[in-house]
Amino acid sequence: MKAPLDLDQLQTFISIADTGSFTRAAEEVHRTQSAVSMQMRRLEERIGKPLFEKDGRTNKLTEEGDRLLSYARRLIYLNRETLAAFDDQRLEGTIRIGTPDDYADRFLPEIMARFSRSNPRVELTVICEPTPGLVEHIKRGNLDLALVTHNDTRGQSEVVRREPLLWVTSANHATHEQEILPMAFGRPNCIWRRAAVDVLDRQNREYRVLFSSFSATVITAAVLSGLAISVLPECALRPGMRVLGEADGFDALPDCRIGIMRGQTSQPEIVDALARHIAESLDNISVPVGEETGSFDFAALAFAKMKRTKANQILPGW
Repeated sequence: MKAPLDLDQLQTFISIADTGSFTRAAEEVHRTQSAVSMQMRRLEERIGKPLFEKDGRTNKLTEEGDRLLSYARRLIYLNRETLAAFDDQRLEGTIRIGTPDDYADRFLPEIMARFSRSNPRVELTVICEPTPGLVEHIKRGNLDLALVTHNDTRGQSEVVRREPLLWVTSANHATHEQEILPMAFGRPNCIWRRAAVDVLDRQNREYRVLFSSFSATVITAAVLSGLAISVLPECALRPGMRVLGEADGFDALPDCRIGIMRGQTSQPEIVDALARHIAESLDNISVPVGEETGSFDFAALAFAKMKRTKANQILPGW
């Protein structure tokens, strides 16, 4: 039987992958650079594959190193979760978190379940509002932490995930072929709406806004029923949607950046723990796109390799 992997080596490996540097990783894990190099040699011997290759002055992961990274993050997280479960000094209290319903539907089940297992004495109070409202709640001290759509003009947030913003229509309707495009958008201050309008204006495409709502459920219903097309981040795609691309006459949109905002709180330890937990969870959660002949199963895909959605791809199940 092969010996188990060394968690210290895996933690160092993650630090190198995140910083791109053996030197900076050595500072993070409080070891000498020679000790870090020795750890990685032993890890490569244990895996039996090269994990790094030089890319200028940085150390780039090989294909095998990239495969190992997702496993390493999960092992480190599980180790931390296990220790927390037996810690008599576990965190205790109440934390107020806010998120748009797009993200709540996709990310909260995973985030809440795993955080609660590690911190059963912490009560989560969750509100769902669009990002502009959440920013105001943070400023007024009504929230301890918010998961938001990052916008440089709205204040500082720590970006923890980046996804493509996509044009979507119904797989069962030709809504996108109408001469005047019927659109379903968020409210006028929605950053996705402004990005879409900018692209349509540059292309001189005629459109009219038929549905405007802060509810992701309303926007999704308008798209799936064939009444309108819209723009959604990759995480918000649903069965029965079709992704539109340049071949359909729709230019690319800017990426969607998901960030964490922190408010003034009397419980910084809980906020720090939840923020770290969210960042690690979002790094592991895959895009909800099934195989061509498979089912749309969120749980089975939770730790799958991220698969980018292609234009004209149809999500099965509607």
